[in-house]
Amino acid sequence: MPELPEVEVICRGLQSHILERSILTIRCSGKKLRTPIACREMNDELCGGKIVNLTRRAKYLVMKTDKGSGLIIHLGMTGNLGIFPAGSPEKSHDHVCWLLDNNTELRYNDTRRFGSIRLLSLKNGKTEEREFFSAIGPEPLSRACSTAYLMQQATRRKQPVKSFLMDSHMVAGIGNIYANEALYRAHIHPQQPASSLSARDWKRLLIVLRKTLRHAIDCGGSTISDFVNASGEGGYFQMNFLIYGKTGEPCARCNTPIEKIQLSGRASFFCPCCQPSVTDDKEAELPPAK
Repeated sequence: MPELPEVEVICRGLQSHILERSILTIRCSGKKLRTPIACREMNDELCGGKIVNLTRRAKYLVMKTDKGSGLIIHLGMTGNLGIFPAGSPEKSHDHVCWLLDNNTELRYNDTRRFGSIRLLSLKNGKTEEREFFSAIGPEPLSRACSTAYLMQQATRRKQPVKSFLMDSHMVAGIGNIYANEALYRAHIHPQQPASSLSARDWKRLLIVLRKTLRHAIDCGGSTISDFVNASGEGGYFQMNFLIYGKTGEPCARCNTPIEKIQLSGRASFFCPCCQPSVTDDKEAELPPAK
């Protein structure tokens, strides 16, 4: 599933192609995604409007038109958005095509159809967007996601810190890959209760989490299976994985075999030496965050 860096890469890649372009027509495959596609309503509310903004919020893309209408798009597990010449052959899993005024099409492709496309109406778009994102936590790269905020939210929470990081109500957009990588780089065991982390732990974790996310964005995201960017290219951050998917391989720091457990139904990887179950307070012994 595309995580925050992959969605950010797609967002940035599309901006130069669709901003200031008007939507002429919209056609749909007739197959529903995670929720039904309101194709007729999209034609009524979006066509004739100029795309004036495209942003990312958590793992969602938010597109706005000058008419006041817009879309909230979630890519699900296999969804992708790309730009193609109008009239070029479509793929079997292209479910929504937006024809733009420069004779190109923005196409949403989703093999497994776990994504979603939600219309923001002309009349109530701002309210609908605000309500949709009201329960989602701050962006991890924003000032609002501070050490103090994380400590406050984690107070009395006995859930594993990895589950805490992946809870979109706490922090927006952190998926399984980057939670694993950040915890390894911060020397924190994924099962450690969130409430047990000190201010020093949270500060170190936030620093390496942000570094990891920014590095992944610079690398174009991670290509595990289906992910490609808006130009149809895969990312290469997976070449920088230190822990994810490396069960049984030697730790890059200490050569201890990496172990795997299940947390909340997701694969969790850790080094039993570098990520002890109780965080080591001897900061001087920790190598600098990568």
